[in-house]
Amino acid sequence: MSRPAAVQFTAGELALVRRLQALYPDKRAALLPVLQLVQDTFGYISLEAEEYVAGLFDLPPAHVHEVVTFYTLFFQEPKGRHVVSVCHNLTCHLEGAPTVLAHLRMRLGVDVGATTADGRVTLLAVECLCACEMAPMLQVDDRYEGNLTPAKIDRILEGLE
Repeated sequence: MSRPAAVQFTAGELALVRRLQALYPDKRAALLPVLQLVQDTFGYISLEAEEYVAGLFDLPPAHVHEVVTFYTLFFQEPKGRHVVSVCHNLTCHLEGAPTVLAHLRMRLGVDVGATTADGRVTLLAVECLCACEMAPMLQVDDRYEGNLTPAKIDRILEGLE
C-alpha cells in the first residue's frame, strides 16, 4: 500500500466526524474514534493525516501525533492484511513468548514491527493481551490464541489468506 497523495475525508466521512464531535461537550473527546476512522479509511495514520485531523479539531499537529504514538492500535505505516501481536508481558514471557516470537520471525521472515514482503502479515510484540491463563498467547486481528506451541502457530499462519 502506498502513501496517499492527499488525505481528505469524503463529505459523508466529514459528516460522521462532525456527529462524533457533537456527542461531547469538548469535541476533542472524539479524537480517538476519528483517528480510527482515518486508519480504517486510509489503512494507517500518516503525518499528513495527523495534520489533517489536527485541522479538524483545531489542535496542534504535535498533539495528534502524541495521541497516535501513544496507542498501539494506531499504525503509522501500512500494515499487513493480518496483524499478529504476541504478548511479551511477564506471564507470557515466562511461559515461552521469546520462543513464540523467534518461531514467528523465522516462519514469516520478518522482525518484530515489520510486515512480510507480500503484505500479508505484520508482526508485533505487545505489552499485555490480558489472558495470562492462556500464556503464551497472541492475537491475530481480532482473534485470541493461547497455549501456543510451534505446531499451533504453524496452523494459525496456514489459516491466514
